[in-house]
Amino acid sequence: MVISKLFSAQIHQWLQANRAQGETLLKSLVQANSIQGNEKQAQAIIIETLTKIGLKIDVWEPGGSELTEHPYFSSPRTDFSGSPNVIGILKGTGGGRSIILNGHIDVVPIGDKQQWKHDPFSGEIIDGRLYGRGATDMKGGNVSLLLAISAIRALGIPLKGDVIFQSVIEEESGGAGTLAAILRGYRADAAIIPEPTNLKIFPKQQGSLWFRLLVKGRAAHGGTRYEGVSAIEKALVVINQIKELERKRNSLITDPLFNDIPIPIPINLGRIQGGDWPSSVPDLVKLEGRLGVSPEEEIAEAKNELESWLQRLQEIDSWFAENPVEVEWFGARWVPGSIDVNHELVHVISSTYEKIIGKNPIIEASPWGTDGGLLTKVGGIPTIVFGPGTTEEAHFPNESIEIEKVFDAAEIIALTMIEWCET
Repeated sequence: MVISKLFSAQIHQWLQANRAQGETLLKSLVQANSIQGNEKQAQAIIIETLTKIGLKIDVWEPGGSELTEHPYFSSPRTDFSGSPNVIGILKGTGGGRSIILNGHIDVVPIGDKQQWKHDPFSGEIIDGRLYGRGATDMKGGNVSLLLAISAIRALGIPLKGDVIFQSVIEEESGGAGTLAAILRGYRADAAIIPEPTNLKIFPKQQGSLWFRLLVKGRAAHGGTRYEGVSAIEKALVVINQIKELERKRNSLITDPLFNDIPIPIPINLGRIQGGDWPSSVPDLVKLEGRLGVSPEEEIAEAKNELESWLQRLQEIDSWFAENPVEVEWFGARWVPGSIDVNHELVHVISSTYEKIIGKNPIIEASPWGTDGGLLTKVGGIPTIVFGPGTTEEAHFPNESIEIEKVFDAAEIIALTMIEWCET
């Protein structure tokens, strides 16, 4: 595989010449608050950009029983009115491989505004970084995609294979937007998702799903608490059992792509609620958490293991024989995904990375879920995750992205498109 030096120089020069245009696009997208249910304004900017590039555009609001009754559907809502998916298609000349460039437009809520040094939707640029919710997760990556396509279009580089740009909703709650795009018929020979990997290449993404545990006790007056059974005390037993399951599951992970990840597939307990009166023995505790799923594991297998593991609590404490922990699966879910590290797409993007950055890329497994699992498992589309931005900035106050990395990613992705789709 040889990337034309002429194409490489042209792409680089075009991106440098259009740097201000790219910064303005990113700023406008960050300023458009696109939390769940409020994506329309940001998608309007995407539509305007795709129109200027000259792509064929498809816009629709996902819905219908085919989507909402699909076994991989996950969302707190079923009505997506005012929340459109947007697709832009660059049709190839024929005979080449196609590629999907998939980015989500939704962002997580800002949290406590007092923890932000800058307005969360300011798009302010300071010392080469652009600040605002969604800057790194993942509007910076989306702009990298748009810049890559713009460069190829503006330079008149004729690709043989089709390029399908996707700006989807609902990634932050489980991927309903990407699932809708798959069900609408959008398939390709490969896909790239520019989530914040800090320009690392992720051929594997862990999955995850939310669970709720109901731990029972027996109420009594606090003055005679020995007549009751504290659900809080029993919850401590459950928590220790969960920690042991996490240790066991992770001890079985031998994939070298996880070598630099301290806990490859964590089980996180993120919420606890119990008791209703200081002078009463609590009779119920609710624990809510996130179960990590390894890239090659089926979600059903992970669920069964957690449920079976909790059934063993009666071997530790006889209370659980008559009062077993109830397990509920609710909320968001991300499907795990994996392609072989020797897949040609990995080789192509690694080669272009080396040419642009001047060193070998880091290839790891993703420490979080993405829409890549849906593309791989439901769509049958080999997918890698690669983009600017860093995990440390995602979902955090004062989220920001290094603008230079947005342009580095755009250059690498543009040359990857040329190599993959052929000219």
